[in-house]
Amino acid sequence: MYLKPVHLLKFKMCIMIELSVNKFRANLKEFVDKAIDEHLPMKINRRSGKDFIVISAEDWEREQETLYVLRNSSLMNQVAESMGTYEKGSGYKPTQEQLDAINRI
Repeated sequence: MYLKPVHLLKFKMCIMIELSVNKFRANLKEFVDKAIDEHLPMKINRRSGKDFIVISAEDWEREQETLYVLRNSSLMNQVAESMGTYEKGSGYKPTQEQLDAINRI
């Protein structure tokens, strides 16, 4: 087993465990715990060349939410508009009472 930086989408770097399917199978519980507890993805290499990735369900769901937002042009326009108002300092400013209510959640 070793940690290897893997390029994702040509702009994002991710540290990922890369190992053989035999080593993964022999230490299944340990690697599954790493994927869940440490949010560490794994690339499992097979002799056939058909590798696969293991990630926790929580991480997969988070990635799916991110992809949904990125594919939704309406949401992306809202994000861009919000960034513009934030940068100008003209966006919505909650009162201290509203901030206190949010922080109590």
